[in-house]
Amino acid sequence: MQHRVTEFFVGLVFGLGLMLSGMTDPGKVLGFLDLTGLWDPSLALVMGGAIAVGVFAFSLAKRRRLSFFGVDLRLPTQERITQRLVVGSLIFGAGWGLAGFCPGPALVSMAAGQSKAALFVVFMLIGMLIFEVAERRAQAAQAV
Repeated sequence: MQHRVTEFFVGLVFGLGLMLSGMTDPGKVLGFLDLTGLWDPSLALVMGGAIAVGVFAFSLAKRRRLSFFGVDLRLPTQERITQRLVVGSLIFGAGWGLAGFCPGPALVSMAAGQSKAALFVVFMLIGMLIFEVAERRAQAAQAV
């Protein structure tokens, strides 16, 4: 139960941070991506803040075997850049650039009542479902 309370508060801080920084507004994201127009650097500042916190948190986590709750700490071990990672990143970036949403801000915006975000989340979930079905079929075909 303690994990769920912590997860709730971490999610709350994340959502509040997104709202306060304006990152739930697709126009801010699209303004950041518009390098030839009226470029808005605010997303870079938000990303920089997140990276700074992440660097500190991961440097601390690398020295630990257990989480603060006593659960085994399993950090990612993959260091190779694969074709699958590159293709997935390009598809993610295309969706982000077209819609102005990525998953976290879309969920926060949807909870705040933005219908455009709700539509994005619905289609994001459909895309995730299509991926899962395709993955299972590919694994089944390899097993045969």
